[in-house]
Amino acid sequence: MYQIEEKFPVTEGGVCAAGGFKASGVYAGIKAFMHTGNDGNESPLPGQKNDIALVLCDVLCNTAGVYTSNKVKGAPVWVTKDNLAKTGGKAQAVIVNSGNANTCNGDGEEKARAMCALVAEKAGIKTEEVIVASTGVIGQVLPLRPIEKAIGPLYEKLSYTGNLEAATAIMTTDTVKKEYAVTFTAGGKECHLGGMAKGSGMIEPNMATTLNFITTDCALSSEMLQKALSETVQVTYNCLCVDGDQSTNDMCMLMSSGLAGNEEISSEGEDFDTFREALFQVMANLTRMLAKDGEGATKLVTCVIGGAPDRKTAAVIAKSVIRSPLVKCAMYGADANCGRILCAMGYADTDCDVTKADVYYESAAGRILVCENGLGLSFDEDKAKEILSEKEVEIFADLHMGSASSVAWGCDMTYDYVKINGDYRS
Repeated sequence: MYQIEEKFPVTEGGVCAAGGFKASGVYAGIKAFMHTGNDGNESPLPGQKNDIALVLCDVLCNTAGVYTSNKVKGAPVWVTKDNLAKTGGKAQAVIVNSGNANTCNGDGEEKARAMCALVAEKAGIKTEEVIVASTGVIGQVLPLRPIEKAIGPLYEKLSYTGNLEAATAIMTTDTVKKEYAVTFTAGGKECHLGGMAKGSGMIEPNMATTLNFITTDCALSSEMLQKALSETVQVTYNCLCVDGDQSTNDMCMLMSSGLAGNEEISSEGEDFDTFREALFQVMANLTRMLAKDGEGATKLVTCVIGGAPDRKTAAVIAKSVIRSPLVKCAMYGADANCGRILCAMGYADTDCDVTKADVYYESAAGRILVCENGLGLSFDEDKAKEILSEKEVEIFADLHMGSASSVAWGCDMTYDYVKINGDYRS
């Protein structure tokens, strides 16, 4: 089965693993205020979690970003893009709330800029040096009062070990926090790279996906950060699908403090390649976590396409299979229906000749060939069901058209997905 190669040692700290980064998270009561009008920042009741996070670096950071390509974009996306344009790709802080997406609101940008201003005033930095992000319900006015009350506690709780509080605060329907970090060497200096992500539903990326914040103390120029991020997105977050709905608030930010002390990477070379490999390890593992925690999901589904004429062809086909609602339902039911796989491969926007393809299912319970040369085979149905009943399942297809390959991550689709999204605003 496909495994993400761990070239670099995994370390603790998530978004705080890199030198210079502090984080915090608190309960502001944003959803409670939306429902009742009561002041936020009250003591959370049992089961209530942090809903606003702050990340602050000791120094101004070179910063890169990738955003949703949805025509409907959340106000925080527009404001963050504008802030980075004003600073020439530099930022020092991130403020992010859950519970309300601040999207499709007449005062959305005003509220997003106000959040930046609150952080800037407290931290003694410029308003445009703040990244702002929101996630949650679309089309409901974001209440600013609970956020105003939370800024003080957020700032006071900032800690170089506050990553867990922050990672929890950005969750919506997520069932687990998602963070990952590694150490590596560049320019003879030990460097760190880590991040946190949120996302469980409304995931069909065409840039990056969900909300992702990645930090490093490796020194890189803003241009090289952007190059590394844009390229790595294509083989990680863009290869993820939970339900086929692309979010309005997708954002992936990469910040560099440069505090590791290496000579700034300003061009391609050995150090840039090392950084890019470390970034892939972090982003690929976060992508896998996002897929595994899909809304209502019972299993992680990985699709690997091999024998392709080029990587792009393999990626498009893998994503088509992972995206298919019928494939997702078959995975939930442990139904080894290879016709659904071939169907999804066939309508992918490529010149692939599916009549040459072999299809396998694999898991910890074994591996089974269910299709050869584009034709379904007779196979042991009980064994196939056993394989597909595992918590992690792989679909592998060999196109026999070349040597390129690609992977995509997704999950099954269950009754619980409908329940969650049928009652999302409660």
